[in-house]
Amino acid sequence: MFNVGDKVVYPMHGAGVIESIEEKAILDERQSYYIIKMPGEVKVMVPTAKAEEIGVRNIIDKSSAEKVIEVLEQESTEMSMNWNKRYRDNMEKMKTGNIYEVADIVRNLSFKQKEKGLSTGEKKMLLNAKQILVSELVLAEQKDLSEIESLVENKINASYAEHISTLEQSTAEENIVKKFIPLN
Repeated sequence: MFNVGDKVVYPMHGAGVIESIEEKAILDERQSYYIIKMPGEVKVMVPTAKAEEIGVRNIIDKSSAEKVIEVLEQESTEMSMNWNKRYRDNMEKMKTGNIYEVADIVRNLSFKQKEKGLSTGEKKMLLNAKQILVSELVLAEQKDLSEIESLVENKINASYAEHISTLEQSTAEENIVKKFIPLN
C-alpha cells in the first residue's frame, strides 16, 4: 500500500507522486484509486487493489540511481539485427518497469541511433524510455530535469565514444593480421 506523497513509478509512463487516494465509481463499480501526478502535468488513476500487479513501485534510492547511471556507461548489450524482433524485445523490457532494463534500452538504442539510425517506432521507444529514466532519476537524485537530461546524454556520449574507439582499434588490429597472414 502506498501513501499520499509517495514517489512511485508507473511502468511505461515513468515516475510521479501520489497526490491523493480517491474513491470513484467507474462502470458502476466503486473502488479506490491512486491519483498520480506524472511529469508534464499528466495525472494517472491506478486502482489501489491492482497497483502492485500492474507494476507500480517506489522509486529507486540514491545509491541505486548511481548504479543506473553506471549502466549508461557500459558497453552496449547484444540486440537482434532484425528491428522488429529488437522492438518486441525492448518492449518486453519496458513493461517490466525495471529501471536497469530501461537504462539498457536507452543506451543500446542511443548507440544504434548514432551508428545507423532508428526506425520511427524505435525512435519513439527511445524517447519514451528516456522520459521514464529521466523522470525517475530526477526524483531519486533530487535534481532538476535539465541537469539529469544533460547527465544522461553526457554518459551515453562518453560511452559511445569509448565504444567507437574500441571498434576502430579492433578493426585496425584485424587489418594488420590480414596484411601479414594471408587467409586464403
